[in-house]
Amino acid sequence: MAISAPKSNDTNLSDLLSSIHKGETQLPDFQRKWTWDDNRIRSLLASLSQGYPMGALMQLEYGSSEVKFKYRTIEGAPSSEATPRYLVMDGQQRLTSMYRSLYGKDPVATTNDKRVSISRFYYLDMNACLDPEADRYDAVVSVPEDRKIKENFDRDVKLDLSTRELEYEHEMYPANILFDSSAATQWLLGYMSFHQSSPDAMTKFNKFQQDVIETITSYRLPVITMDKSTPREAVCKVFENVNTGGVSLTVFELVTATFATYEFDLRGDWEANKRRIHALDKDIRTDVTESVDETAFLTTVTLFTSYKRKRDGLSGAVSCKKKDVLDLRFEDYQANKEAVIEGYELAREFLLSQSVFRKRDLPYTTQIIPLAAIAGYVGSKTFKDPKSQKIVARWFWCGIFGEMYGGSNETRYCYDIEDVVAEIEGAESEMRTVNNAHFQSTRLLGLQSRQSAAYKGIMALLYKGKGLDFMRGISIDIVNSMETAPDIHHIFPQSHCEKMGYERQKWNSVINKTPLLPESNREIGGSAPSVYSAKIVEKADIEQGELRHRIESNLIDWDAFINDDFDAYFKARAMALLDAIESAMGKSISDRGTEETVKRFGCSLEKDAS
Repeated sequence: MAISAPKSNDTNLSDLLSSIHKGETQLPDFQRKWTWDDNRIRSLLASLSQGYPMGALMQLEYGSSEVKFKYRTIEGAPSSEATPRYLVMDGQQRLTSMYRSLYGKDPVATTNDKRVSISRFYYLDMNACLDPEADRYDAVVSVPEDRKIKENFDRDVKLDLSTRELEYEHEMYPANILFDSSAATQWLLGYMSFHQSSPDAMTKFNKFQQDVIETITSYRLPVITMDKSTPREAVCKVFENVNTGGVSLTVFELVTATFATYEFDLRGDWEANKRRIHALDKDIRTDVTESVDETAFLTTVTLFTSYKRKRDGLSGAVSCKKKDVLDLRFEDYQANKEAVIEGYELAREFLLSQSVFRKRDLPYTTQIIPLAAIAGYVGSKTFKDPKSQKIVARWFWCGIFGEMYGGSNETRYCYDIEDVVAEIEGAESEMRTVNNAHFQSTRLLGLQSRQSAAYKGIMALLYKGKGLDFMRGISIDIVNSMETAPDIHHIFPQSHCEKMGYERQKWNSVINKTPLLPESNREIGGSAPSVYSAKIVEKADIEQGELRHRIESNLIDWDAFINDDFDAYFKARAMALLDAIESAMGKSISDRGTEETVKRFGCSLEKDAS
């Protein structure tokens, strides 16, 4: 269906304020609250009184069967049972400020420049407005709820506008009668009576009427209107583009507004679901799934739903792009969320089984989305079957070492759930992530920091292989990873390598690093392996054979290590890491003996290379 282009029309401010008062113009419930302070309101009224442009407003025509948002009245407007004609998408702060100060009869509940709550009425100082030398901002006077400005710790009244007669005396025009013709007429009559129908008073008021009152009451604003055909995805994008000064609108917030029409609190539901997904009530906790936020959760539900609908013959393709999340039906969310939550619980157990214990060590936070959807779809019994675990593990490691999740991932999620579920069920499967994953030997040299997924993957393999700490001799499991916080350290220390003139790309790569506890790092210091190993033997009170066992558990060649032979050590460790990667991916690394590998490493890394 074609989408009508937004229409822009200049609209009378009086019509906009009247529409707000009647409940014809309201806010989508996802809009943030009105926040403008007293100074911004005064600045707005000053600009308005001079006819300065203030930028376009944007509204959405309400009533589409596809775009249903819960709505609320604009702050300060009377409660209304009316169904709105329009929802304000951009300009809420300006509209609310003008409505409350110019149209509402109650004091404006705002804040001062120190963010302290205050209540204010606004006046236009007639004399200051008509003085060409005066700053118009100063002509907009803000007074407390009792209409008295006080000083000297509230002991002295500086300006009292608590009666109409005092307003006439000080020639202070109430801003909130500007669009109330009856009140405005009564004020003018009272003003002239107070000044005994003085020609000077009439001349002044006529000038004020012409220059200020009519400027405000005849003010027109450009209003861009999106009609009912505008889809939710476009509404979301528009709001993100225009709301740069406010709170960015997420897909989750739009879906929350949609689900609210069913009297359902999606935000509250997420807070309850989050406890299970983040394992907040587990006796032994890790933060490994805490990267899963509300939008990731909705994406997972959408992926699961789309795949299930395809399997049930209700749709032709699997998709979980932004527009699909926005189109997620409430009944599908309700029907499928429990399976997805269970999928996340199973995904967490799987990550721990692969020795990924903490959020900072998780190679790809995005890979949890298809992992949870797969686990949720096949169910606990099937997912925990050893054959299924082997299939999922191979897919998991191929995604990591093939570095498959670095860009836009929604299409890959769909491949993953189709391929992995089919493989688990014994059906024909393309296993695209597995078959498209390739790791190059030379990539090891480029892994210099923990930011890379492949770098984190290698560290997880060292945990999984039960690599032991040099000093304490313990492997890093779920309990140890939480209590002792291992970190990644150089095996041949940096200062030693720099002193010996070794190539930085080599000694600072993942090949020369391993996870160790703080005690080991302190003993290593900046010494050569032969020196710090002797210190560890003495301080840990162990035999050298035990230290050798600990060193070798980290895929380190002992002889090269103890003899400070960096080149031999480096080649052997690179080969050992490649072996571990091949085992995890279930496929060989084809470039171990290529010309480029020999050039970069100074030797072949093939298993039979001498």
